[in-house]
Amino acid sequence: MYDVAVIGAGVVGAFCARELKKYDLDVVVAESADDVAAGASRANSGIVHAGFDAPAGSLKAKFNLEGNRLMEEVCRELGVKFYRNGSLVLAGKGQEEQLRALFERGIQNGVTGLRIVGREELAAMEPNVAEGAQSALYAPTGGIVCPYGLTIAAMGNAMDNGAALECGFKAVSAERCKGGWTLHAASGKTLSARIVINCAGYGSEQVAALFGDSSFRIGARKGEYMLLDRSCGGFVRHTMFSLPTAAGKGVLLTPTADGNVLVGPTSVEQAEYDTSVRREGFDDIRAKACLLMKDIPFSQTITSFAGVRAYSDRHDFIVEWSAACEGLFHVAGIESPGLTSAPALGAYAAKQVAEKLGAGKNSTFDPVRRPQHWFRSLTDEEKNEVIARRPEYGKIVCRCEEVTLGEIVDAMRTNPPARTLDGIKLRTRAGMGRCQSGFCQPGVFDILRSEYGLQADEVTKNGGKSFVIAGGEL
Repeated sequence: MYDVAVIGAGVVGAFCARELKKYDLDVVVAESADDVAAGASRANSGIVHAGFDAPAGSLKAKFNLEGNRLMEEVCRELGVKFYRNGSLVLAGKGQEEQLRALFERGIQNGVTGLRIVGREELAAMEPNVAEGAQSALYAPTGGIVCPYGLTIAAMGNAMDNGAALECGFKAVSAERCKGGWTLHAASGKTLSARIVINCAGYGSEQVAALFGDSSFRIGARKGEYMLLDRSCGGFVRHTMFSLPTAAGKGVLLTPTADGNVLVGPTSVEQAEYDTSVRREGFDDIRAKACLLMKDIPFSQTITSFAGVRAYSDRHDFIVEWSAACEGLFHVAGIESPGLTSAPALGAYAAKQVAEKLGAGKNSTFDPVRRPQHWFRSLTDEEKNEVIARRPEYGKIVCRCEEVTLGEIVDAMRTNPPARTLDGIKLRTRAGMGRCQSGFCQPGVFDILRSEYGLQADEVTKNGGKSFVIAGGEL
């Protein structure tokens, strides 16, 4: 029996696992998908929010501020790209009062460095800002991070410190056992733990129901995005927002941690989980983004995608022990600013559980993890030294992103190991360039076959039945 089972391997579940391993606890993470970061943690804006938007006194405000404070050091430990590029919330003529209210809320939440800038300073900060923007709220503590890179690194660090990961474990029932709970998966697998942490994202309501807890409801909003080529990286410097509404922070335009430009998202209420994209969604993005910036180079769009944001009927984070049953802790309804809040949420949940179990500190915990993209940061001389020891680092597989065979091999042999085409893509960026894997996919396909001894019709894009080839051997 494990001490703690975390259900869900998104960014919040990953940080819960990492923080739990700072205590003397035996931890397992159960994920229904075939890889980590399979839901909202894969498809979101990658924004580290400053904290001015959340209602004062809310859990969102509390964990946003603390997560923002922790993010820089956490990313340094985990070797994840993080840039404090700052954010700007634009206001047009007649919107000054709304902007001032947002400023006052940020001050009340404890956000530092906030100030309102006028048109002249705004244009100097962002030369391509739209003509209609007359002023902006500037938050220098805002930042950007790679969301799936952060999730993979946090989970990998937890595993390096002894946590177990069970992918393909879709919990379908939970029953009391001596000293805790036994979870049953659709596959027939079971696992038992003294404490269960519910970090199941969109599925957190269903997970709660397995334990007889019906205290909250989870809804879903789809957000569609457009991603521009890295050649557009200098077009925007800060994260550009419009004034927020009840449906969210609206369409934004931001540089990404990897040098692209991201535009979106839409906000579409959904009855069920759906990540398809729509033409009308792109039309909506283009129309609203042009109110932020002028002459956006949409002709350089290289891909589009959608993510689903789970939100609770409480319209705030749910971070609490279940009142319906013993031994269940909820970290649910984690919509924006969930990514920013994840390190703080993980620390809080781990402390609650450790205190309940009477667990002491883990003196052997190592918070440091080698960066995923360490090779490309080396000098030419250092690269040649690596290639002399490991010749696979001298072979380029993905030309757009200059990803080597060595990096792909390492991604399959480092926690959590990549076992699919998308798994390789998320860890190495092979396939994320302008051609969107048009040239490198056959090479990555063969590398996966070789590493795992797979037949051609066993290789998948992202697990499950997402087979690349049907009909047996090539």
